[in-house]
Amino acid sequence: MPRLNQLCSFALVGVTTAGVYVSLYLILLYAGLLQEFANALAFGCAVILQYVGQARLTFDQQLNDPRQMIRFGLMVIGGAVTSSLITGPTAAYFALPSWAAALIVTVILPIQNFLFMSLWVFAKPNTFKA
Repeated sequence: MPRLNQLCSFALVGVTTAGVYVSLYLILLYAGLLQEFANALAFGCAVILQYVGQARLTFDQQLNDPRQMIRFGLMVIGGAVTSSLITGPTAAYFALPSWAAALIVTVILPIQNFLFMSLWVFAKPNTFKA
């Protein structure tokens, strides 16, 4: 049952983070910020919220671990690469419509992120050796 609780917490933090990103992005656009700035600010806030939520609520880890923060940042970059590959060359190769590529990303990224967080980013010492 602990893994199910962890998955539920992971999902709750993820959905909350997505909601905050969308809301903040739209609020910033409404306030007159350029799209690029609104997106960057909303995305940055969402990444911070996701780190805090996943570290504390899902994986019961401290926040002030620089190595953990770097691993989290690398995971976020990896997610951006995965998203770009799916919505770019993969979608083009398979002639997928944009909505289908985006849907695939919304399925793949949470799985990828949970695996990376469990096995690497927030892994307890000696849980994963690489």
